[in-house]
Amino acid sequence: MRIVLVGPPGAGKGTQAAYLAENLAIPHISTGDLFRANISQGTELGKQAKAYMDAGNLVPDEVTIGMAKDRMEQPDAANGFLLDGFPRNLAQAEALDGILQDADQKLDAVLDLEVPEEEVVKRISGRRMCRKDGKHIFHVEYSPSKTDGVCDICGGELYQREDDREDTVRKRLEVYHTETEPIIDYYKAQDLVVTIPALGKVDEVTQRAMAALEREAA
Repeated sequence: MRIVLVGPPGAGKGTQAAYLAENLAIPHISTGDLFRANISQGTELGKQAKAYMDAGNLVPDEVTIGMAKDRMEQPDAANGFLLDGFPRNLAQAEALDGILQDADQKLDAVLDLEVPEEEVVKRISGRRMCRKDGKHIFHVEYSPSKTDGVCDICGGELYQREDDREDTVRKRLEVYHTETEPIIDYYKAQDLVVTIPALGKVDEVTQRAMAALEREAA
């Protein structure tokens, strides 16, 4: 299957993508991984992306599209893939259609993870990272540390990242509504969108998504 996963920041796309890709035996292709791989391998696209990022500028669509195209052409993606974070806007969605058409392929579904906006704000703004380790993550409401402000695992200080501040989260949501949400209507016109309520436990959301994909494939 060839699937696009969309949803606002904090909807759990990365978590769901990993589970779904494993269940479907297809590669999980995320924009973040594409950038890291191309930059670390020193590819021409990676060098271009790094130059823009080092200058504090957004990476142009054509660079991101090029990376995604290269990855989708790898042998492990011959029978399908799950795209997470791409396409991010209408220009990228149209480019993806062109790439697939050239390869005589098509998308099977676009999974839209639906989460109320205030829940997104609560999920992200409540995160606390361990300053010492940088990997341990807690949440003030959903998974609090035993001692306020202290990591249970290594004793490091817990802090709120700038990206997780409520005002920053709301700005990220504005960008999502402006740039990414229009692709949902674009794919609805192609009868590809399957909306998945993304509240609840991780495995419950995964089961909903798998059931929806099975219905689409039937």
